[in-house]
Amino acid sequence: MALNKPSGLSSQGGRGQVNTLDELLWAFAKPGKARPRLIHRLDRDTSGVILTAKTKPAASFLGKHMMGRRFAKTYRAIVTPGAPDPAQGAIEEALRREELGREAYMRVCPPDHPDAESAKTRYRTLSRGADAALLELNPETGRMHQIRVHLASIGRPISGDVRYGGALAVGGHPVPRLMLHAAALSFPHPDGGTKVIEAPVPADMQKLIDLLGLA
Repeated sequence: MALNKPSGLSSQGGRGQVNTLDELLWAFAKPGKARPRLIHRLDRDTSGVILTAKTKPAASFLGKHMMGRRFAKTYRAIVTPGAPDPAQGAIEEALRREELGREAYMRVCPPDHPDAESAKTRYRTLSRGADAALLELNPETGRMHQIRVHLASIGRPISGDVRYGGALAVGGHPVPRLMLHAAALSFPHPDGGTKVIEAPVPADMQKLIDLLGLA
């Protein structure tokens, strides 16, 4: 079962998290049965496709293939101050986790750092304007905040990403939230073949895309 998660809803519980998607999944549980299991997570402020499994065998099957990097994820993001150069390419920078008080961040680090985790994100510019660009992103690894940190590392932070230097206004237009959306997910299906699920860009993000001339 796939869901289109709204921005602002945490996937699972954590520090200070009360209402989460994981808890809401009880609404889909049959009497006396367990709730569907989350197969992966999205950041709280990221919208889009998130996958669950209704049975334990399905969860095991999907989890195994996700760990084997058989899942293909496609994201959309609005970045500033414009399109990256080159307009298409890959960002391959190791990341490490850093705790600052009650908050966790990811930082680019040398690959030989003792806490380094390899990370790679492919990107492609879909459209560009005077103040921003719309990118398609395909992470090949699944590190926390990976896309956000990688884009910030090349000077193209995601609009609304205050944690990693994103702008709160672009071209005179306010940015209501993190402009990152999980648009599509491709994965092996337990019944055979490959399944592709897509989620339309939310209205608030589409509005900003239109205002910035990125449609």
